[in-house]
Amino acid sequence: NSSDTNSFSVNTCNYYTWDGVIYNTSGQYNNIYTNQNGCDSIVTLDLTINNSIFTSISDTACDNYTWDGVVYTNSGQYTNIYTTQQACDSTVTLDLIINYSDTTVTTVSSCDLYIWNGISYFVSGVYDSLFTNANGCDSSVTLDLTINISDSSSLSVTSCDTYDWDGTTYDSTGIYNHLYTNINGCDSLLILNL
Repeated sequence: NSSDTNSFSVNTCNYYTWDGVIYNTSGQYNNIYTNQNGCDSIVTLDLTINNSIFTSISDTACDNYTWDGVVYTNSGQYTNIYTTQQACDSTVTLDLIINYSDTTVTTVSSCDLYIWNGISYFVSGVYDSLFTNANGCDSSVTLDLTINISDSSSLSVTSCDTYDWDGTTYDSTGIYNHLYTNINGCDSLLILNL
């Protein structure tokens, strides 16, 4: 009677269990059994271990982020599992920060004109400007603008000797001005032609 030898090959991911023993490294391993003739039977395992891959990526986006066809709108950690060329898992973790755009409305009343971002506006209306906020995202600002107009009027008066106007006594012919505020809070100039 004689001993015998046999071998087999295994290609697997991460670990392989053989006869209750866990192997996690590629190599050749032998187990000795007893054949039907009562002699040694040597079995050789030719083992190839391929390891799974774990990677992480970080990214920052405004409002939303699309990864592998999925749209994410909140910050967080997200995981996708792929398959390597050796048919093992490749786990990728995304550490995602979502910053948000913002929209604000500013209501302004002004007399005659209003200067906004270096531009003079003379007409009431709604105007939009796009800025970048502190997080690098869009900041849309809407200006709701009301332009009130200053006014002026004149008054011609002929008087004997003196003329009293708004607490002041005038004794000479001439043109005099008083500045008031109209109902819109703007200048109202009254010119006295005396």
